[in-house]
Amino acid sequence: MTPPKFSARAELDRLTRYNSGLTLDDVAARAKGHPIAKLGSNENPHPVSAAITTAMAEAIARPNIYPDPSARVLADEIARQTGAAAERVILGDGSEDLLNVLARAVLNPGDEVVTLFPSFPLHEDYATMMGATVTRIGLTPDRRIDMDALLAAAARPVRLTLIANPMNPAGLWLGPDELAALLAAQHPDSLLCLDEAYVEYAAGPDYASGAERLAGHDKPLLILRTFSKAYGLAGLRIGYGMSNSDDVIAAMNLVRTPFNTNAVAQAAALAAMTHTEDMARAVAATLAERARMEQALAALGLRVLPSKGNFLFVDCGQPSAGVADRLIDCGVIVKPWKQDGFETFLRVSVGLDWENDQFLEAMARIV
Repeated sequence: MTPPKFSARAELDRLTRYNSGLTLDDVAARAKGHPIAKLGSNENPHPVSAAITTAMAEAIARPNIYPDPSARVLADEIARQTGAAAERVILGDGSEDLLNVLARAVLNPGDEVVTLFPSFPLHEDYATMMGATVTRIGLTPDRRIDMDALLAAAARPVRLTLIANPMNPAGLWLGPDELAALLAAQHPDSLLCLDEAYVEYAAGPDYASGAERLAGHDKPLLILRTFSKAYGLAGLRIGYGMSNSDDVIAAMNLVRTPFNTNAVAQAAALAAMTHTEDMARAVAATLAERARMEQALAALGLRVLPSKGNFLFVDCGQPSAGVADRLIDCGVIVKPWKQDGFETFLRVSVGLDWENDQFLEAMARIV
């Protein structure tokens, strides 16, 4: 029987399915007995603390009860640690869910969204889904954020300026002066959203989080964060947003699903925020390995962009899809970048030391 035809929304014709990366099972047959180094999804490879697994076990013992739809205990803890107002904290099924919620809450057909490029694809896809147009702010010829272009775009009455800081996949970031300039340039009729998924890896005097400016900023600002990266809860899907605008949070609450964070994820996230020793050790190990990997790749003659994330953006000097495919035979998963102008780049996550060694040894043979 021929499957029946059905026409979806016209905007979807401009989208491609999000590339979620390869799983361990996807590459097991080709790895030829190699241990598999999964370095394609920017996960935290270190184990979580016992406090988190205990909290998860206690929460899962009550599967018949709906979770708190506002995650009030967790929101209060987020507010306590960040300085945000608890009533302006919103939880989501990962921060990428909140990107979807944001698009549905604020974007109309024909609206303009400004974002950095190369980008996290969902920054563009959800805007396109809503019929908005996307303006890309690319990198300069020496592979830096084009601040002049970003400030000029943000100063216009665009509907939404949505940027990752640090950037995914490039790893680049706004310094304190650059963030201050962006906040000052922001048009008062525009919403500025800072996606800070990798903020825990970005500490240092040359980086500033938008959370530090939230309370004193006089224009609409939204900050998104996740428990998927440094906190190691990618499998549970939970993230959060913070705003200085009651209107932004109210709009997002209207369009999100009522129970968009499950009870186990809420319990794990609360335990993660209140037992941070293991997370801090994992971040420190990642930063040390990131520096080692950057030096080793540079020694191979490869250009590596500076990074404040738990990943590196590497110019292979040849199509990265082919490099990534050959790495699979060595038991290594990375993410070749396919956006226009960056087809020779791959993004590699910083894993455990043995995973990073396996990647570096394979790259030395391939390139």
